[in-house]
Formats: sequence, C-alpha cells, structure tokens
Amino acid sequence: MDTLRLRFPDSNQADVAVGPGLHGIGRNADGALAPVSDGARMLAQLCIDRRGTWLKLGENVRTVHVNGRPVKHMAMLRIGDAIYIDGRELLLLGAQREPDTLPAPGGEGGDARVLLRGVGGQYHGRGFTLDRPRLVGRGLECDIRIDDPAFPERHARIDVQQGLVVMRGMADAEPSQVNGEAARDAVLRTGDQIVFDAHHRFVVESPGRPNVLHDAMAPALPDDIDLEHSDAPIRAPNIRRNATRRLPWLLFAALLLAAALSAILLFGSPG
Repeated sequence: MDTLRLRFPDSNQADVAVGPGLHGIGRNADGALAPVSDGARMLAQLCIDRRGTWLKLGENVRTVHVNGRPVKHMAMLRIGDAIYIDGRELLLLGAQREPDTLPAPGGEGGDARVLLRGVGGQYHGRGFTLDRPRLVGRGLECDIRIDDPAFPERHARIDVQQGLVVMRGMADAEPSQVNGEAARDAVLRTGDQIVFDAHHRFVVESPGRPNVLHDAMAPALPDDIDLEHSDAPIRAPNIRRNATRRLPWLLFAALLLAAALSAILLFGSPG
C-alpha cells in the first residue's frame, strides 16, 4: 500500500509518514499543528483503514475546514486535501512518486470515459470529459476558465495521449498542485486531485475505463486493520455494520404496523 504523509506548512518539521491506524493531531509548544499522542492535547484524529481516510474532530474543536468547506464532526479525506484547524494548515499527501515520463505530443487523443470533476471553487459539482483536450486559463477560449486577473490566459492543457491522461503547463505558467505537490507537467491517474489558483479543485475520474494506474482516493490496506475495536478516544465510523444491525428491527416494526392495520380493517376501529 502507499504510505500517506502529513505536511505541516506552518512549522519547520519534515513530512510525517502515517499508515493504517489512528493518528492524533494537536498543537506543539509553539502553537503549530503537530502529531500528538496525548488525548488531552488532541484537536482531531485521522482514522486510516481499508475504507479510506477519515478526519474526526475532538469535542471542543469548532473551526475546521477541508478545502474551504466547514466540517462539524467528521469528514472523509482524499490525497491532496488542505485541512485548516483553528486557522492552521495541514496537508494530506500520498507517497512520493517518481518523476513522470510524459509521452511525446500527439498519438491517441480523447477518451470520454475520463473526466475532471470539480470538488472546490467555482466549478464545484461540474464535470469536464476528456473526449477532447481541455485548456485551463483566464482566456475566453479556455474550457476551464479561471476568472482572476493574476491567472495566466493559458495555464495548462489536459488531454489523453497514448492512453495516458497528461497535464502540460504552458510556457511561463506557475505550477499547479497535484495531490498537494507542485507540478507543471504530470501524468494524471484516477483519484488524483489537481488544484489551480489555490482553490479551484478537480479530481480525475474514469468510470468504466479499464487498466487505470491506481486510485489515489482509497489505497488498499491490510485486512487485519480493525479500528472499530481500538481503545482510542475517537473512533472511525462503522456505517455499514450499524445499518445492517438496524435492518432486522426495521423489518420487525414494519410487520407489526402491517398487522395492526390489518386488524383495524377486519374488525373495525375500537369504540
């Protein structure tokens, strides 16, 4: 499995590698966010298991945002997310990747099964299929237009070449963010998160497309990881198990209600 990393931009500490399990986040002596094991200092907790990565807030934490959106109790995270706890930043990164070898320009072009789905910024909820090349920039001819006077007219081009999803930065354009890391040119994979101009976020999706390189959203974890029986003060959710336990009771209640209605119809209402 790919090891995840935590980056604390407000401090000088190196990236912290994290694997399956529970990881506390609190403040160090300087007030910056840092990994902690003391429950009294814990502001939030990362829960990593085979279902993905979850952020669970402590009882007294109120001001938390993930990619600019407020979080009240819990949020599922993806690689490249920016987390703000009381105004301090934390980045969730994936394993460091080898530099990409981009294919030569040209070759196979377009694949309607691949799309960029907006998950933040003005294009939140909107999708752009890569059936043709997509241009990112401020110019009127751009497919993904970033209306910011400081943003380049032509920032990057994203298309499918030789079966690979390729992003190429335009001349003199600043790097974009791919899974939280600066990158001008990159081979994009299913689940990769790309950020333009700090807050316009997109995720690469490829429903129905075979032979994807990997899914950065949910790396496979060993089967022996079990957060549900951990003694940690904040636990990962168990949505599927709880729903399964409630189902027999719901069916039983429905049967009782049906029996009561049948009795009323057969014998009439009392009184």
